[in-house]
Amino acid sequence: MVLMLCVYPVITTLLYVLVPLTEGWATWHRTLLITPVMVFSIIFVVTPLILKYLHWLVIPRARPRS
Repeated sequence: MVLMLCVYPVITTLLYVLVPLTEGWATWHRTLLITPVMVFSIIFVVTPLILKYLHWLVIPRARPRS
């Protein structure tokens, strides 16, 4: 859920930037261009930032055994 909330603005911004530049392109051409950019940004930018700042939410601490 956290990843989805963080990726959504990136995808929306990317679409707002690229759609005017690729106005005459077919949908699959746009998708072909956007997919590698999104994968790169998710793996190398978004996920590390989530783990750095929200690690307490994503990776819960183990409970001590009684």
